[in-house]
This record gives sequence, structure tokens and C-alpha cells, in this order.
Amino acid sequence: MEDEINTAAWEPRTKIGAMVKSGEIKSIEEIFAKGKSIKEVEIIDALLPNLEDKVLEIISVQRMTKNNRKQKFRVTAVVGDRNGHVGLGFGKDVEVRPAIATAIRDAKKNMISVVLGCGSWECSCGTRHTIPLIEKSKSGSTEVILKPAPRGVGVVAGATIKSVLELAGVHDIWTFARGRTRDVYNASSATYKALKKLSEIKNAEILAEAKA
Repeated sequence: MEDEINTAAWEPRTKIGAMVKSGEIKSIEEIFAKGKSIKEVEIIDALLPNLEDKVLEIISVQRMTKNNRKQKFRVTAVVGDRNGHVGLGFGKDVEVRPAIATAIRDAKKNMISVVLGCGSWECSCGTRHTIPLIEKSKSGSTEVILKPAPRGVGVVAGATIKSVLELAGVHDIWTFARGRTRDVYNASSATYKALKKLSEIKNAEILAEAKA
């Protein structure tokens, strides 16, 4: 797990960072509404202090050079608050701990606000327990399909996809995966991309009540 960042000693390097530290921006949704990207992890630490992080995979990767074989560790990590915010990141380093730290920082910079709702025709509870619409996405040879489920079903998914969805705050959902489903890198990327598509839909409050 990455060491905690002291936001009190943080000196913002961007305009958005300065607005967050001054209290002018109080939520991450305000940043997304402005169409701005997040370039400082301290912004996320300030606005989402209760984030959890999870390492999905640590693998050794090698690259041949003119002189010898270079080895590094590649880490895939996900962060989320289990309440509609999730990020996915990747990191490489010659040592495991720095690679994990890099992946977590990258995940924070890739944070998105996930649209949650009650989109299953079998459920009309009106709470934010699943997604509002069927969504799918692909990464490499892996395709992931997300389908709203009624309350009580739980997260029906493989370990990698389940980790991303749970940290995003999804409690009930059906998932279908095709291709190289054991590929953690592509499975997590496809799941994240599908959630990102939902986050980019306009009129999210109306869509959250839509039925699949």
C-alpha cells in the first residue's frame, strides 16, 4: 500500500489543485463537470480521503537490450471508495514496492465517477445498487459485458472484474466475459472502460432510472 500523502504540506502545481486546496472545489464531480483532467494525486487524496486500494497483479516483464536482459515488475492496481468512484492504474519498476506505488498513483489520476442506479427490470427499488444500463467494452482480446441485476444477486463476476466493480460501489450485477478472461491486465481494463462509458453519458440522473 502506498504511503499516505500529507495534503497539509501540499503545494499545488495546477490551477485545479489550487482551487481544491483553497476549498473553492469541494467534490471531484465539480472537476469532471468542468471537463478538466486530474494531474495531481493530492487532489484525489483531498477530495476522496476514504479510498481503498488493491493490487490485482504483479508480474515480471523482460526486455532484451544490446548488452543484456532487463527485468522489471509490472503492477496492476485499482482504487475506489465503494461509493461511485474508481480508478485503474499500472506501474513498472525494477523493484516491487515502487512499482506498486506508481500503479496506485496512476490509478488515482485515472479516477472516474461511476453512474450507479437501479437499471434491472426485475427491481424497482430506486437505490444506487447496480448500473442503469447494459454496457460493454473491450481491451485486447478480452471483452466484458456488464448487465444490471436486482438487489440480492451480488457481484456475479470473476475475481479481477469483481474487484474493480466492488471498489466502484456496485453491489449487484451480472457480468459476461469473452476472450482471454484470465488476462488480469485486459480484464480490468475492459471493466474500467465499460464503467467509464457510463460516466460519460449525459443526463445521468434520468438514465439512472432507466431500465435495461
